[in-house]
Amino acid sequence: METLTEKVLVHPDGTTITMLDQGTDKLGEYLIVEHLVMKRGAMNGPHWHPILTESFTVKEGNMRFIVDGKEKVLGPGQHIKVLPKQVHQFWNESKDRLIVAHEIRPPGNHWNMFKLIHKLAKQDSLNSNGIPRNPLWLGMAWKCIDGYLEGPPIFLQKVVFGGLAGLARTIGYRI
Repeated sequence: METLTEKVLVHPDGTTITMLDQGTDKLGEYLIVEHLVMKRGAMNGPHWHPILTESFTVKEGNMRFIVDGKEKVLGPGQHIKVLPKQVHQFWNESKDRLIVAHEIRPPGNHWNMFKLIHKLAKQDSLNSNGIPRNPLWLGMAWKCIDGYLEGPPIFLQKVVFGGLAGLARTIGYRI
C-alpha cells in the first residue's frame, strides 16, 4: 500500500499529481488522479493507447485537446473522453493554473509513469519539453505510457524504446 506521500507527487515547478482513487468497479480497473499544472503549454506529445480510455474533467482553468485531429478547448466543469486508438494531445491553456481530474481505465502503468516523471523532474533530468534526457530513462517512460507515439512505426518504437527499457531494467534502473 502506498503512503500519502507516495500518492501526492509535487514537481519542482509546482505541478502536482495526486492519486485520488484506484480500484475496480463494475466497469473494471481504474485510476483517478488530479493534475494541478502551473506551466502553460503542451503537457505531452501526440500519442494513442490500444486499450486505455482516458476521461478528463476540468475543475479550474482551460485545457486544449486535439483528439483524432479535432480541437476542443475545455473550461471548468467540462469533460472529454478519449477512447482507445484515438490519437490525442493536450495543453494547459490557463493564464494561471489548471486543475483537471483524469480517469484512466484500465490504469495500466500510468501511475508508474507519473512517479517516474516526478522522480526525473526532481533530479533535473528532463529537458524543457518534459522528456527524459537519458535515453534509458526515455525507454522506461515510453514503456509506462501503455501506448504509442504518433508517427514512428509501432515496430520501430518497440525495437528502439522497448530495447532501451529492457536494457535499463537489466542494468538496474527502477522507477
